[in-house]
Amino acid sequence: MAAFIVRMGPLLVLWLAVFLSGTWAVDRGNFKTCDQCAFCKRQRALKPGQSLYRALLETLELTNTKLTLQLINDNNKVRLLLELYRLQGNMTRVKINELKPLKPRFEVPDVLINDPPTEPLSLLSQDENGVVLSLGADSQRLIVSAKPFRLDIMEGREVLLSLNSRGLLAFEHLRIRKDTQVDPEGAEKKEETDAANEPAEGETAKEDGMWEETFKSHTDNKPNGPSSISLDFSLPGVEHVYGIPEHADSLKLKTTDGGDPYRLFNLDVFQYELFNPMALYGAIPVMLSHSAQRTMGIFWLNAAETWVDISSNTAGKTVLGQMLDYVQGSSETPQTDVRWISESGIIDVFIMLGPTPTDVFSQYASLTGTQAFPPLSALAYHQCRWNYNDQEDVAAVDQGFDEHDIPYDFIWLDIEHTDGKRYFTWDPHKFPQPKDMLQGLIDKRRKMVAIVDPHIKVDSSYKIHNEIRSKGFYVKNKDGGDYEGWCWPGNSGYPDFTNPEMRAWWASMFAYDQYEGSMENMYTWNDMNEPSVFNGPEVTMHKDALHGTWENRDLHNLYGLYVQMATAEGLIERSGGVERPFVLTRAFFAGSQRYGAVWTGDNTADWDHLKISIPMCLSLGLVGVSFCGADVGGFFKSPSTELLVRWYQTGAYQPFFRAHAHLDTPRREPWLFGPENTALIREAVRQRYALLPYWYQLFYHAHHSGQPVMRPLWVEYTQDTATFSVDDQFLLGRDLLVHPVTEEGAKGVTAYLPGKGEVWFDVHTFQKHNGAQNLYIPVTISSIPVFQRGGSIIPRKARVRRSSSCMEHDPYTLFVALSPKRFAQGELYIDDGHTFNFDKQKQFIHRRLSFANNALSSRNLAPGSQFITPSWIEKIVILGASKPSKATLKTPDGKESLLEFEFDASMSVLTLRKPGVNAGVDWTVVLQ
Repeated sequence: MAAFIVRMGPLLVLWLAVFLSGTWAVDRGNFKTCDQCAFCKRQRALKPGQSLYRALLETLELTNTKLTLQLINDNNKVRLLLELYRLQGNMTRVKINELKPLKPRFEVPDVLINDPPTEPLSLLSQDENGVVLSLGADSQRLIVSAKPFRLDIMEGREVLLSLNSRGLLAFEHLRIRKDTQVDPEGAEKKEETDAANEPAEGETAKEDGMWEETFKSHTDNKPNGPSSISLDFSLPGVEHVYGIPEHADSLKLKTTDGGDPYRLFNLDVFQYELFNPMALYGAIPVMLSHSAQRTMGIFWLNAAETWVDISSNTAGKTVLGQMLDYVQGSSETPQTDVRWISESGIIDVFIMLGPTPTDVFSQYASLTGTQAFPPLSALAYHQCRWNYNDQEDVAAVDQGFDEHDIPYDFIWLDIEHTDGKRYFTWDPHKFPQPKDMLQGLIDKRRKMVAIVDPHIKVDSSYKIHNEIRSKGFYVKNKDGGDYEGWCWPGNSGYPDFTNPEMRAWWASMFAYDQYEGSMENMYTWNDMNEPSVFNGPEVTMHKDALHGTWENRDLHNLYGLYVQMATAEGLIERSGGVERPFVLTRAFFAGSQRYGAVWTGDNTADWDHLKISIPMCLSLGLVGVSFCGADVGGFFKSPSTELLVRWYQTGAYQPFFRAHAHLDTPRREPWLFGPENTALIREAVRQRYALLPYWYQLFYHAHHSGQPVMRPLWVEYTQDTATFSVDDQFLLGRDLLVHPVTEEGAKGVTAYLPGKGEVWFDVHTFQKHNGAQNLYIPVTISSIPVFQRGGSIIPRKARVRRSSSCMEHDPYTLFVALSPKRFAQGELYIDDGHTFNFDKQKQFIHRRLSFANNALSSRNLAPGSQFITPSWIEKIVILGASKPSKATLKTPDGKESLLEFEFDASMSVLTLRKPGVNAGVDWTVVLQ
């Protein structure tokens, strides 16, 4: 570590000494609370009551695509423009902006995949109190109340959601600073200007922070003055809300009364704390509500710093209090109230009306896109640390996996592989022949990921820096010069990724003739892209830095999305548009799912961080980002062997499976903890590889429909209230339930198996259990409790090899879990595993697997597709079966053949051996 610090200069050494020393815990003093954030404090000072706004019904205009209506603040007479849209797919869009702003206010670009298609609104009635509009099916109506202004969405007699029902709409209009303005000519114009420059809601004229704000040693100049916005939403009948990642907190969001709101502001938070609403690396302003009757979503499209308050009329009630309400016949309807507060921009909110979780996922996907379909190898195991020392170290680690018979697909290089933290370069002494290193991996059908961060060393001998500076592509400071700050290379510039020309140039740098030493098996990791600025306010960029004409305060949370977008495009372009990219990002926003994977950042080697990885990834999956994982073993500190084993066992069943560790931690390759622990880790990794066909199928569906890969139980068991707060177990798709062991020294776990009438099979022992019960499971250090749902068929590959590519043409084993409740169904998806040919040329196989009436069949789900696989069906295992007298395989050519089988009467397991039929053709196995 000393060697790399020496190269960084005295100021960075001093910063690192503070940053990397002490108790390895977050310094809360580096990050703002709501009270230390002027706009949040001002907005929160506005208490629920009658709104200052009323609707001017005489200004109403209704067209085929939208309704427009002016609102007026009766205090300062400033007018706003309300736009209402009925969108296809059971969604409503609400936009509110100033009617006549002094200058344009920022509206978020590049997040929506298109201009959402609309459907006509029809006027049902109108009087002096408001208007009633039809939202189409199911008697849905939108009611606009005039005085005070309020919106209600109803279905029949039921209010689904209300806006501004608590009167917390607040829109700080742009104004001229009184101590700098020139008195306008004419008394009438002066009167209008004075009225518009009255203090905003909840503020006083002398209040600090409107035009300038200081936090620690940093002063934030605000040339546009106060510009924050706020709006409240009420959700009758709702007690459970989820989403708004990223926070290290429970799946079910907590109420924020008496504490800070949840904060959405992308920050580099050193060893973050758990169970609090502090901001972390990413921000997705999407919240889901769920009750036994309906699931809905709220998408607050704003990229500025945002705070979210949550309150509930049932929060804090004890179980006894709730029982008393029930016994006494309390008529109080549960309700959750949510308030969104953003520093700038406009109100642009999408209300996704469900009514099912699947509907909400589809609605959100129609707005922001779906999860990128990764190369199959990216779903396998990744080995990483900060840092593998040199080419010899990489070769030794690679060989170690072979010697210990542990599969892996990717080895990763952190910042030390570069020439002095100059990205797109290699250390000439440690990595003198990168192509030889990469070719060695290709020979074993393995790959590499190298880090490329978005802070660029200011160095006149560095080509990347010189080109960015000469093209004017750096973010600017408030005075118009290039914005500079400290990061790993020392003094750094920050490319303006909001500029499409800059993104195009960045993408071009990944071309093989530009990125020297790169090859087709090298992929990319974007870290520090919040962006991290070591000497900046809250370890990030100053808010008055300029991206073209916009301040960073307007679009801060977009920066990481743009970095990943440009990087992914670069990897696609370098292959001529043929190969799918793999890009990991730390910072993200709504829409980031389109560009790759996310991880939960710099976690710690302790049991609570292992536990929190589950709700953190579940929360991301609910808002579109399925490709999520946590650093296996913990980034900071050193795990005990028990914790390390349990983390591998958990990570093997999470979407992104990567081990990673800090520079100062002892090496922790899987074979360094004794033969017994090596065997346990090997088994966990091998379970991951055996399940890759199922993982790949789940990501195919996530890419096409937006359904999360890793999902909470309530997504599938929508009316089972026992599932609504569960976040220590999860489903993979519909058909696998996983309850990792995350308690130190555990002798058993209690898993909730949902579904009345369901049956669940232990995937290891094949023991059958009934649903709708809490099942106590004795565990040992080798246990990974996983259950397959009765009525499902899951494909696996039993021949685990050193990498997923080595298994490409291997045969499949089908696990059929029978249920008395339904026929068993499943799917098999196959393509080449790495190109866009599945989409562009329809080169894939998609089969429906069904078991009904004692017959298992495979039928084509995609008649228009074309792909040939040499893989075949090697074995079929049927759980919950009866013993047949014979098993007959029938193929389309009319041939029939008897299959060998074994039957375990004690477990009711039937095993059919060597069907030998190609995985891509129609076939039927009949049991008699």
